[in-house]
Amino acid sequence: MSKGNRTRAEPVLLIGGAGEVGRWAARFFRESNPDVPILIGGRDERRAGLAAAAVRGASSVVVDLASSDLGLGELKVSAVATLFTDEMGGALRWAQQRRAGHISISPGISELGVEAAAFMHQPSAAPVVLGTEWLVGATSVPSLLFAREFAHLEEIRIEAVLDEQDVFGPAANADLERQIYAGATALMRSDGVWRWCSGNDTSSEVRAVDGTKMDANVFSPNDVLLLSNATGAPNVRFDLAMGISSSRRAGGAVSTEIIINLAGRDQAGRPLIKRHAIVHPGGQMPLTGLGVALVLERLAGLAGDKPEPGLYFPSQIIDHSTYLDRLRGAGGEVLELEPIPHGPLGSDQPRAGAEQ
Repeated sequence: MSKGNRTRAEPVLLIGGAGEVGRWAARFFRESNPDVPILIGGRDERRAGLAAAAVRGASSVVVDLASSDLGLGELKVSAVATLFTDEMGGALRWAQQRRAGHISISPGISELGVEAAAFMHQPSAAPVVLGTEWLVGATSVPSLLFAREFAHLEEIRIEAVLDEQDVFGPAANADLERQIYAGATALMRSDGVWRWCSGNDTSSEVRAVDGTKMDANVFSPNDVLLLSNATGAPNVRFDLAMGISSSRRAGGAVSTEIIINLAGRDQAGRPLIKRHAIVHPGGQMPLTGLGVALVLERLAGLAGDKPEPGLYFPSQIIDHSTYLDRLRGAGGEVLELEPIPHGPLGSDQPRAGAEQ
């Protein structure tokens, strides 16, 4: 897209953009789109103004989620990101009225009905992105890229390590607590069967990048749905550990870790196990912000054609061919680890939902 077209682009709107994810998303979006206006929306005018002042070419708007027009009148935007839990669903409805693509990163896997119903009511309005993949594409996109080496995938296991000292804004902390603890259930796929596990069945274990075993729990961001359907793997699970990250255990700073374990057969039909890690020394927020920025670029038509109206996951919107370069440019690392030889995916733990 030419620079002239970028200059005439309508603004992108980040509702809740004064939070940690919003600040990173605005930063990464601005780096790649220097001439596109950015609006930081929030309920607190002063806080939104301070966040906007930190981004060149950004301005702030006050958002009233109880108002049918969000208090924004006839404002035109090219794409909208909602970065906290919008319990009224007003931001998505407003985006649909404006024919603007929308991404929300807060609803858990058991809460998709609100967004799905809004899309079904206006299926031709605009793209609706179900953004609650783990760190908005940082897990799913690399997993799909690494899966290309396989002719058949039998099992995908994601091991995520979230450092207990990682930066959490109030909204992000509330979202994580709700998703992990509300109902204490998690979705996984085992031998081709979808299972909701709860109680003791959610207890598991992960190995961090440095090999340390950590207590974990089965968790179910949208990645389990996306990866199961995209690859056909009959066994897909996501385990989340909260504690000390490998970098901090070595005396360094907080980091976030995503370990991607794949098992199946290669193109020649031979057994194959691969283990990769995505690591960011800044913790979870930079990768989340990068994913939001990349989705906004697509929704606004700044990175290829705008997607047709539809219901999408972030990894269906983000350009896979450039993702790892963008991730590295944002400070992330891609590591190839030695597979752990015990069990299908290097785990001695029984599968959740399986008989003990």
